[in-house]
Amino acid sequence: MQESALTERVALQIERLIRYALHKDMIATSDLPYVRNQLLDLFHIAEPCAGYESDTWSDISDEPQAMLEDLLDYAYGIGIIPDNTATRRDLLDAKIMGLLMPRPSETNARFELLRVESGIERATDDFYELSKNCNYIRVDRVRKNEYWLHHSEFGAMEMTINLSKPEKSPKEIAQAGQASVSDYPKCLLCADNVGYAGRLNHPARQNLRVIPLQLNEEPWFFQYSPYVYYNEHSIIFRKEHVPMTLTRSTFSRLLAFTEQFPHYFIGSNADLPIVGGSILSHDHFQAGRHTFPIERAPMDAEFTHSAYPGVTAGIVQWPMSVLRLRSDNKEMLLQCADEVYEQWKCYSDPSVELLASTSGSDGDVRHNTVTPIVRRHGAQYEMDLVLRNNRTNEQHPEGIFHPHRHLHHIKKENIGLIEVMGLAILPGRLKQETERMASLLTGQDDWQTLRLQLDEKDALYPHAAWIEAMLENAGTTNSQAEAIDIIRNEIGTKFVEILGNAGVFKQDGHGQEAFQRFVSRAGFQS
Repeated sequence: MQESALTERVALQIERLIRYALHKDMIATSDLPYVRNQLLDLFHIAEPCAGYESDTWSDISDEPQAMLEDLLDYAYGIGIIPDNTATRRDLLDAKIMGLLMPRPSETNARFELLRVESGIERATDDFYELSKNCNYIRVDRVRKNEYWLHHSEFGAMEMTINLSKPEKSPKEIAQAGQASVSDYPKCLLCADNVGYAGRLNHPARQNLRVIPLQLNEEPWFFQYSPYVYYNEHSIIFRKEHVPMTLTRSTFSRLLAFTEQFPHYFIGSNADLPIVGGSILSHDHFQAGRHTFPIERAPMDAEFTHSAYPGVTAGIVQWPMSVLRLRSDNKEMLLQCADEVYEQWKCYSDPSVELLASTSGSDGDVRHNTVTPIVRRHGAQYEMDLVLRNNRTNEQHPEGIFHPHRHLHHIKKENIGLIEVMGLAILPGRLKQETERMASLLTGQDDWQTLRLQLDEKDALYPHAAWIEAMLENAGTTNSQAEAIDIIRNEIGTKFVEILGNAGVFKQDGHGQEAFQRFVSRAGFQS
């Protein structure tokens, strides 16, 4: 393509992107000249495309990705980005979309106006659409995730293979390792990320907007996650960069959030390594508009507590150890939850390998904590306290109540809040690995031949015993669809087993008797 024709095409894509932003209510008509000139300057183009003055514009796309891809290709071609890696493209992508965004103060004012005039649901709907339309939430990548339901004795588990985060090439990994170290922003959750240009080892955030809110008269912020794992997956983070720690105030903040956002659940990862989340350095919660499998799970038995009238409790039928508290009285529920937590922090039962603390070189090391989840059902508050323990031993050096080693070929990462609730987030590597296994179940490839060639570097090597068991049970004459169903069912079964590993009180008579002992120790009566 001749240079003049290429420049005209890019100018056209710039105008189409501007009209997309106008159509999505990201900018106003009066913003058009300013935004247009900013983008023309970014791409070193002297003038806009023909017809840019028109008040109407046909062929307005509903998503920005195709236009952005053309602009990113052009940027690489003229040297705006030095190499064509996903990291470099993402950095410029955010910069482009950041030019099409309202200022943070405008976003906040719009959210507040909608909240007052139309209600909190209308405000969050609008903010969620903005976060998607500006490409902060990468809808195009999220679509790549594989999703299915696994029907288990505990209900339908949600299964996902996470393909939304692009894999970094060896070149990108090397570049990130060589990039200068910076303490700004302190972490990915700090409010300083808003508008940040990013670098090779930190994502750009020019298209990020956050909403300020108060939880118990403390400043916090509300935003959506860029890689949504469920509907309206949001992050609520403290203004101050302080480590996660679970206290009575944590439960109070969770309850306070559901007063302001009654259509959202909210939960916190545990505050200890192994059983906690991936970012323990900044106090934060996760929330959203989604009904998880754990919420649908019934309770085996109900209890009351004489000190907390109006609060009911129950053991949830779930592979992990969950005590569910319900009450219309928020303050009474808060007091009860805090009492349970204080009891749990120092509770031991050696008969089920449960030790609240152990002695270390620096004194006693605490092991007991909880993963709390709060939701509203009308006037009723409901809190799930998922009992956690992060102790290790010689047999289970990664964690006694953590995925055991025979399951690491499926998942070996921490079991955090989202998976506790019954939504599996499985590594992207499983997609190609399961496709290869499907070819064995259909007879397209021969396992006996492949097994002789396997070495430790082969991705199927950790799955060898599992593959042999599947072939023995299902044979090699399955259709492609049947093979995928077999593998998915097997993965789902293993996910339930993983959750069971993370459960402190196991789903057998001995484990449930131990659970009942703790419930009694905490002061509940049936």
